[in-house]
Amino acid sequence: MDTSLYVAMNGAKQALLGQAVNSHNLANANTTGFKADLAQFRSMPVFGAGLPLNVYAMAERPGFDFNHGSIQQTGRELDVAIKGDGWIAVQTDDGSEAYTRAGDLRVSPDGLLMTGTGLAVMGDGGAVTLPAAKKIEIGNDGTISIIALGGDASTLATIDRIKLVNPALADITKGEDGLFRLKSGAEAEASADVSLLSGAVEGSNVSTVDAMVTMIDLARNFELQVKMMKTVSENEAASAQLMRLS
Repeated sequence: MDTSLYVAMNGAKQALLGQAVNSHNLANANTTGFKADLAQFRSMPVFGAGLPLNVYAMAERPGFDFNHGSIQQTGRELDVAIKGDGWIAVQTDDGSEAYTRAGDLRVSPDGLLMTGTGLAVMGDGGAVTLPAAKKIEIGNDGTISIIALGGDASTLATIDRIKLVNPALADITKGEDGLFRLKSGAEAEASADVSLLSGAVEGSNVSTVDAMVTMIDLARNFELQVKMMKTVSENEAASAQLMRLS
């Protein structure tokens, strides 16, 4: 295979991989608490005898954008946004603990406090379960208080406290489900330094303008690689024709 054809083909493939990451970010521009994936390209040498000068492109995900999204006021008593750094602990489908900044909470018919995507919110002793109540308040420290059905409207009873954590960003990683976990696989300790803002949620940190510009740039890059492959093919055909004439 012609080296230039291989380089162009590889470049086109990596452009598609970069486009997939960017498209995923763009699709989540309105997802509560979403953190964008980062993508980059770099040159990699071709290993093997006689190939030390050849290189190819490689798309990789070096990390994630931990910048906070904008705070959106909703007025819902169950909506919470984290002020500054920190995460809300949730229970995944396999029973393990993970972390998110999505604070669009709701109560299931069974009384479980859940995120908008259906993940149980963790408290001091496991998943938070609430009794039937006519009013629910979530304090700045994550404390959950209710006015029970038929109870005194001026009396709030503390039920549980949302587990809020603040591990070092270098110690956490993002899974394919969009949730964050400690790289060690352990559970993070609850932190009293994390504060909540009630009646608001944190939006996605994806910039739609930047994502659209990146999409156009990657599309042009892919088109350039395809044109290069076409040019190489045409040159090979012309060379073969010359060989037949000779």
